[in-house]
Amino acid sequence: MAESKVKKAGAKPESRLAMVRRARRINRELAELYPYAHPELDFRNPFELLVATVLSAQTTDLRVNQTTPALFAAYPTPEDMAAAAPEALEELIRPTGFFRAKSKALLGLSQALRDNFGGEVPGRIQDLVTLPGVGRKTANVVLGNAFGVPGITVDTHFGRLVRRWKWTEQEDPEKVEAEICAIFPKSEWTMLSHRVVFHGRRICHSRKPACGACPIAPLCPSYGEGETDPEKAAKLLKYEKGGQPGQRLSPPPDYPGLPAPAKSSPAGV
Repeated sequence: MAESKVKKAGAKPESRLAMVRRARRINRELAELYPYAHPELDFRNPFELLVATVLSAQTTDLRVNQTTPALFAAYPTPEDMAAAAPEALEELIRPTGFFRAKSKALLGLSQALRDNFGGEVPGRIQDLVTLPGVGRKTANVVLGNAFGVPGITVDTHFGRLVRRWKWTEQEDPEKVEAEICAIFPKSEWTMLSHRVVFHGRRICHSRKPACGACPIAPLCPSYGEGETDPEKAAKLLKYEKGGQPGQRLSPPPDYPGLPAPAKSSPAGV
Protein backbone atom coordinates (compact mmCIF):
# COMPACT_ATOMS: atom_id res chain seq x y z
CA MET A 1 0.00 0.00 0.00
CA ALA A 2 1.31 3.46 -0.88
CA GLU A 3 2.30 5.73 1.95
CA SER A 4 3.45 9.32 1.85
CA LYS A 5 7.15 9.78 2.38
CA VAL A 6 6.72 13.52 2.80
CA LYS A 7 5.04 13.96 6.19
CA LYS A 8 6.80 12.27 9.07
CA ALA A 9 6.18 12.79 12.76
CA GLY A 10 8.86 15.05 14.23
CA ALA A 11 10.41 15.78 10.83
CA LYS A 12 11.67 19.28 10.22
CA PRO A 13 9.62 21.45 7.84
CA GLU A 14 10.21 20.90 4.14
CA SER A 15 12.57 23.46 2.63
CA ARG A 16 11.59 25.57 -0.36
CA LEU A 17 14.12 23.71 -2.51
CA ALA A 18 12.79 20.31 -1.43
CA MET A 19 9.23 21.41 -2.15
CA VAL A 20 10.16 22.61 -5.64
CA ARG A 21 11.95 19.34 -6.38
CA ARG A 22 8.97 17.33 -5.13
CA ALA A 23 6.54 19.50 -7.14
CA ARG A 24 8.52 18.99 -10.33
CA ARG A 25 8.69 15.26 -9.70
CA ILE A 26 4.91 15.17 -9.24
CA ASN A 27 4.56 16.96 -12.57
CA ARG A 28 6.78 14.37 -14.25
CA GLU A 29 4.75 11.55 -12.73
CA LEU A 30 1.50 13.19 -13.84
CA ALA A 31 2.92 13.49 -17.37
CA GLU A 32 3.45 9.72 -17.39
CA LEU A 33 0.02 9.09 -15.89
CA TYR A 34 -1.83 11.42 -18.28
CA PRO A 35 0.23 11.71 -21.49
CA TYR A 36 -3.06 12.51 -23.22
CA ALA A 37 -4.11 15.35 -20.88
CA HIS A 38 -6.03 18.02 -22.78
CA PRO A 39 -8.71 20.71 -22.34
CA GLU A 40 -11.99 18.91 -21.75
CA LEU A 41 -14.10 21.40 -23.67
CA ASP A 42 -14.89 20.68 -27.33
CA PHE A 43 -13.84 23.54 -29.62
CA ARG A 44 -12.68 24.15 -33.19
CA ASN A 45 -11.42 27.74 -32.95
CA PRO A 46 -10.59 30.44 -30.37
CA PHE A 47 -14.14 31.86 -30.35
CA GLU A 48 -15.68 28.47 -29.57
CA LEU A 49 -13.18 27.89 -26.77
CA LEU A 50 -13.84 31.33 -25.31
CA VAL A 51 -17.61 30.81 -25.33
CA ALA A 52 -17.36 27.26 -23.97
CA THR A 53 -15.09 28.40 -21.13
CA VAL A 54 -17.52 31.15 -20.12
CA LEU A 55 -20.35 28.61 -20.15
CA SER A 56 -18.35 26.15 -18.02
CA ALA A 57 -18.71 28.24 -14.85
CA GLN A 58 -20.69 26.36 -12.18
CA THR A 59 -21.35 23.36 -14.41
CA THR A 60 -19.54 20.39 -15.92
CA ASP A 61 -17.53 20.42 -19.12
CA LEU A 62 -19.73 17.53 -20.23
CA ARG A 63 -22.85 19.67 -19.92
CA VAL A 64 -21.18 22.44 -21.92
CA ASN A 65 -20.07 19.99 -24.62
CA GLN A 66 -23.61 18.67 -24.94
CA THR A 67 -24.90 22.25 -25.29
CA THR A 68 -22.45 23.95 -27.65
CA PRO A 69 -23.11 22.02 -30.91
CA ALA A 70 -26.56 23.60 -31.26
CA LEU A 71 -25.27 26.95 -30.00
CA PHE A 72 -22.48 27.15 -32.58
CA ALA A 73 -24.75 25.88 -35.34
CA ALA A 74 -26.99 28.87 -34.65
CA TYR A 75 -24.24 31.42 -33.94
CA PRO A 76 -20.91 30.34 -35.48
CA THR A 77 -19.19 33.75 -35.31
CA PRO A 78 -18.98 36.70 -32.90
CA GLU A 79 -20.99 38.77 -35.38
CA ASP A 80 -23.76 36.15 -35.39
CA MET A 81 -23.86 35.87 -31.61
CA ALA A 82 -23.71 39.63 -31.13
CA ALA A 83 -26.94 39.93 -33.12
CA ALA A 84 -28.75 37.12 -31.28
CA ALA A 85 -32.05 37.73 -29.56
CA PRO A 86 -31.35 37.39 -25.81
CA GLU A 87 -34.31 35.04 -25.29
CA ALA A 88 -33.17 32.70 -28.06
CA LEU A 89 -29.61 32.63 -26.73
CA GLU A 90 -30.82 31.98 -23.18
CA GLU A 91 -32.89 29.03 -24.32
CA LEU A 92 -29.95 27.41 -26.09
CA ILE A 93 -27.61 27.70 -23.09
CA ARG A 94 -30.23 27.01 -20.41
CA PRO A 95 -28.81 23.51 -19.60
CA THR A 96 -25.54 25.05 -18.37
CA GLY A 97 -27.26 26.96 -15.57
CA PHE A 98 -27.13 30.69 -14.72
CA PHE A 99 -28.25 31.14 -18.31
CA ARG A 100 -29.38 34.77 -18.00
CA ALA A 101 -26.04 35.97 -16.65
CA LYS A 102 -24.14 33.82 -19.14
CA SER A 103 -26.28 35.06 -22.02
CA LYS A 104 -25.54 38.65 -21.03
CA ALA A 105 -21.81 37.86 -20.92
CA LEU A 106 -21.85 36.10 -24.30
CA LEU A 107 -23.75 38.95 -25.95
CA GLY A 108 -21.37 41.48 -24.41
CA LEU A 109 -18.17 39.67 -25.34
CA SER A 110 -19.43 38.97 -28.88
CA GLN A 111 -20.31 42.63 -29.37
CA ALA A 112 -16.91 43.66 -28.00
CA LEU A 113 -15.14 41.25 -30.37
CA ARG A 114 -17.16 42.63 -33.28
CA ASP A 115 -16.71 46.30 -32.39
CA ASN A 116 -13.22 46.39 -30.87
CA PHE A 117 -11.28 43.46 -32.31
CA GLY A 118 -12.51 43.05 -35.88
CA GLY A 119 -14.53 39.94 -35.01
CA GLU A 120 -11.41 38.06 -33.88
CA VAL A 121 -10.49 36.75 -30.42
CA PRO A 122 -7.38 38.65 -29.29
CA GLY A 123 -4.26 36.72 -28.34
CA ARG A 124 -3.19 38.92 -25.40
CA ILE A 125 -4.34 38.56 -21.81
CA GLN A 126 -4.66 42.32 -21.35
CA ASP A 127 -7.19 42.38 -24.20
CA LEU A 128 -9.07 39.22 -23.24
CA VAL A 129 -9.79 40.37 -19.68
CA THR A 130 -11.55 43.49 -21.04
CA LEU A 131 -14.29 41.26 -22.48
CA PRO A 132 -17.50 40.81 -20.43
CA GLY A 133 -17.43 37.60 -18.39
CA VAL A 134 -13.72 36.96 -19.03
CA GLY A 135 -11.27 36.85 -16.12
CA ARG A 136 -7.70 35.58 -15.87
CA LYS A 137 -8.75 31.92 -15.63
CA THR A 138 -10.78 32.05 -18.85
CA ALA A 139 -8.10 34.13 -20.56
CA ASN A 140 -5.38 31.63 -19.66
CA VAL A 141 -7.50 28.72 -20.96
CA VAL A 142 -7.95 30.47 -24.30
CA LEU A 143 -4.34 31.65 -24.59
CA GLY A 144 -2.85 28.28 -23.65
CA ASN A 145 -5.07 26.12 -25.83
CA ALA A 146 -5.99 28.31 -28.79
CA PHE A 147 -2.86 30.45 -29.13
CA GLY A 148 -0.08 28.37 -27.56
CA VAL A 149 0.70 31.05 -24.98
CA PRO A 150 1.77 29.37 -21.69
CA GLY A 151 -0.45 29.99 -18.69
CA ILE A 152 -1.61 28.47 -15.40
CA THR A 153 -5.37 27.92 -15.16
CA VAL A 154 -6.50 27.99 -11.53
CA ASP A 155 -9.90 26.32 -11.33
CA THR A 156 -11.39 24.58 -8.30
CA HIS A 157 -9.54 21.32 -9.00
CA PHE A 158 -6.18 22.98 -9.55
CA GLY A 159 -6.44 25.07 -6.39
CA ARG A 160 -7.49 22.09 -4.27
CA LEU A 161 -4.64 19.86 -5.42
CA VAL A 162 -1.80 22.37 -5.21
CA ARG A 163 -2.85 23.13 -1.64
CA ARG A 164 -3.06 19.41 -0.79
CA TRP A 165 0.43 18.99 -2.20
CA LYS A 166 1.65 22.00 -0.14
CA TRP A 167 2.88 23.88 -3.19
CA THR A 168 1.04 26.93 -1.87
CA GLU A 169 -1.19 27.97 1.00
CA GLN A 170 -2.88 30.73 -0.98
CA GLU A 171 -6.63 30.69 -1.61
CA ASP A 172 -6.89 33.63 -4.01
CA PRO A 173 -6.60 32.31 -7.60
CA GLU A 174 -4.26 35.08 -8.78
CA LYS A 175 -1.91 34.49 -5.84
CA VAL A 176 -2.04 30.73 -6.47
CA GLU A 177 -1.20 31.37 -10.13
CA ALA A 178 1.78 33.55 -9.23
CA GLU A 179 3.21 31.07 -6.72
CA ILE A 180 2.85 28.05 -9.01
CA CYS A 181 4.33 29.95 -11.96
CA ALA A 182 7.42 30.53 -9.81
CA ILE A 183 7.91 26.77 -9.31
CA PHE A 184 7.79 25.59 -12.92
CA PRO A 185 9.37 26.63 -16.22
CA LYS A 186 7.02 28.68 -18.37
CA SER A 187 7.00 25.94 -21.01
CA GLU A 188 5.26 23.60 -18.54
CA TRP A 189 2.47 25.90 -17.41
CA THR A 190 -0.31 24.91 -19.81
CA MET A 191 0.24 21.16 -19.69
CA LEU A 192 0.74 21.26 -15.91
CA SER A 193 -2.72 22.82 -15.65
CA HIS A 194 -4.27 20.04 -17.71
CA ARG A 195 -2.48 17.27 -15.78
CA VAL A 196 -3.46 18.64 -12.36
CA VAL A 197 -7.10 19.11 -13.40
CA PHE A 198 -7.17 15.61 -14.91
CA HIS A 199 -5.87 14.17 -11.64
CA GLY A 200 -8.39 16.14 -9.60
CA ARG A 201 -11.28 14.92 -11.72
CA ARG A 202 -10.21 11.29 -11.85
CA ILE A 203 -8.43 10.42 -8.61
CA CYS A 204 -7.91 13.29 -6.15
CA HIS A 205 -11.58 14.17 -5.64
CA SER A 206 -12.82 16.92 -3.35
CA ARG A 207 -14.75 14.83 -0.82
CA LYS A 208 -13.37 11.33 -1.37
CA PRO A 209 -9.87 11.30 -2.83
CA ALA A 210 -8.84 7.83 -3.96
CA CYS A 211 -5.53 7.81 -2.04
CA GLY A 212 -5.14 4.03 -2.23
CA ALA A 213 -5.27 4.12 -6.04
CA CYS A 214 -3.07 7.19 -6.50
CA PRO A 215 0.29 6.66 -8.21
CA ILE A 216 1.76 9.81 -6.66
CA ALA A 217 0.71 8.98 -3.10
CA PRO A 218 4.36 8.57 -1.96
CA LEU A 219 4.95 12.23 -2.87
CA CYS A 220 1.76 13.57 -1.30
CA PRO A 221 1.82 15.19 2.18
CA SER A 222 -1.98 14.82 2.37
CA TYR A 223 -2.02 11.06 1.78
CA GLY A 224 -4.67 9.51 4.03
CA GLU A 225 -7.28 12.26 3.68
CA GLY A 226 -9.21 9.86 1.44
CA GLU A 227 -9.76 6.13 1.04
CA THR A 228 -6.44 4.26 1.42
CA ASP A 229 -7.69 0.73 0.81
CA PRO A 230 -6.65 -0.03 -2.80
CA GLU A 231 -9.80 -1.98 -3.72
CA LYS A 232 -12.16 0.58 -2.24
CA ALA A 233 -10.15 3.45 -3.73
CA ALA A 234 -10.23 1.87 -7.20
CA LYS A 235 -14.04 2.09 -7.13
CA LEU A 236 -13.77 5.88 -6.75
CA LEU A 237 -11.87 6.41 -10.00
CA LYS A 238 -13.67 8.36 -12.74
CA TYR A 239 -13.67 8.70 -16.51
CA GLU A 240 -11.10 6.60 -18.38
CA LYS A 241 -9.38 5.62 -15.11
CA GLY A 242 -12.66 4.09 -13.96
CA GLY A 243 -13.72 2.64 -17.30
CA GLN A 244 -16.30 5.39 -17.90
CA PRO A 245 -16.82 7.77 -20.84
CA GLY A 246 -14.93 11.06 -20.78
CA GLN A 247 -16.33 14.59 -20.98
CA ARG A 248 -15.61 15.44 -24.62
CA LEU A 249 -17.91 14.37 -27.43
CA SER A 250 -14.91 14.74 -29.75
CA PRO A 251 -11.82 13.81 -27.70
CA PRO A 252 -8.29 13.97 -29.15
CA PRO A 253 -7.13 10.87 -31.08
CA ASP A 254 -4.76 9.77 -28.29
CA TYR A 255 -7.45 9.80 -25.58
CA PRO A 256 -7.71 6.18 -24.32
CA GLY A 257 -11.27 6.42 -23.02
CA LEU A 258 -14.70 6.56 -24.60
CA PRO A 259 -16.22 9.79 -25.92
CA ALA A 260 -19.00 11.39 -23.93
CA PRO A 261 -22.64 10.76 -24.90
CA ALA A 262 -24.23 13.49 -26.98
CA LYS A 263 -27.35 13.55 -24.81
CA SER A 264 -27.45 14.78 -21.24
CA SER A 265 -26.85 12.25 -18.50
CA PRO A 266 -25.75 12.47 -14.86
CA ALA A 267 -22.00 13.01 -14.56
CA GLY A 268 -19.29 14.15 -12.20
CA VAL A 269 -17.27 17.32 -12.66
